[in-house]
Amino acid sequence: MKLNQLQEEISSLKKKEDVTILAHYYQPIEIQEIADYLGDSLGLSRIAKNKADTEYIIFAGVDFMAETASIINQDKHVLIPNYEACCPMAAFLTPEKVLNFKNEYPGMPVIVYVNSTASVKAESDICCTSSNAVKIVQRIKEEFNSEAVLFGPDANLADYAEQLTKIKTIKMPERGHCIVHSQIKPEHVIQARKEHPNARVLVHPECTREVRELADVVGSTAHMYNAVKTSTSTYNEFIIGTEKGLMERMAQDFPFKTFYMVMDKLECYNMKKNSLELMKYVL
Repeated sequence: MKLNQLQEEISSLKKKEDVTILAHYYQPIEIQEIADYLGDSLGLSRIAKNKADTEYIIFAGVDFMAETASIINQDKHVLIPNYEACCPMAAFLTPEKVLNFKNEYPGMPVIVYVNSTASVKAESDICCTSSNAVKIVQRIKEEFNSEAVLFGPDANLADYAEQLTKIKTIKMPERGHCIVHSQIKPEHVIQARKEHPNARVLVHPECTREVRELADVVGSTAHMYNAVKTSTSTYNEFIIGTEKGLMERMAQDFPFKTFYMVMDKLECYNMKKNSLELMKYVL
């Protein structure tokens, strides 16, 4: 079946079945095109709570995103197209590991990145996203009057928050990371700048500090999208340091701007496990 025909059938079915489709920026572009709302983890969680007024929500993303939407929408049915679309980063941290850290650092506040399972979130004091991690670290430190915080599972995001707040973050675990963003090395940024000297470099805070320090903009996918959207005519070229789905979205939305990936094959295979065929099956 052709993509356009599938998209039309899904659009018709979602109205008939009272469904809202939420899609992360890393989803295949053909899924993004039929979504009611696009965004990053924080933005989509807010939309699920405040704007999705249908009985059913289909969350085109990975499992923890659908779990989060379900937690804050107890009166709605939240579905995911492919239950095998999981986040490898979430596997770095288990409830048992959180409890071990809490025993080792009694009384220390626990911040858990939204890229984690519901059972891990249940052991935390507060959850954060890449959009608000810095603010959450500042706030929780003040509320607990603590000199440090426990933060997991992404060690690079923890380091980013520590770098900006000067508040000690103890990583849970030390080597937790995103399998996509950890591929980006400083030499990729340096080479991309040589090839595109007029382009601004945008990277995700899940990248290493060495990569972040070479960038012009560091932020969540929504932050990067808005940085491009609001850029003046002075900046029309951008090197993108995150999953390629965001670049595909921006290339469609901003056709008069030019985009380059910081490196080839920067793709989250778990995000791509969702498909139009599975979307139709769920509907």
